[in-house]
Amino acid sequence: MNTLTRLEATIRERLDADPASSYVASLHARGLPVIARKLGEEAVEAIVAALSGSRAELVGEAADVLFHLTVLLAEKGVPLSEVMAELDRREGMSGLDEKAARSQ
Repeated sequence: MNTLTRLEATIRERLDADPASSYVASLHARGLPVIARKLGEEAVEAIVAALSGSRAELVGEAADVLFHLTVLLAEKGVPLSEVMAELDRREGMSGLDEKAARSQ
């Protein structure tokens, strides 16, 4: 968890940096639709890597997904701790039960 916490802090720091010197700032400057599309692209690349790539490719693409998800969360002002709390809430619950509870 420390790695994700550090990543989140770095991303939050870089949101308002100079877009010419920071990838995170350049995404922020281009707005939420661009960030969301980038996350989608990375998710598709992770799927492709899972289906036909090497283990190393999947690891790299999974890291890209986590990075871009963290950028999206920061853009929306959602702290990673909220996501972790939701995962904690779901811990020990059957995935089927959790999904059924959402539809009620």
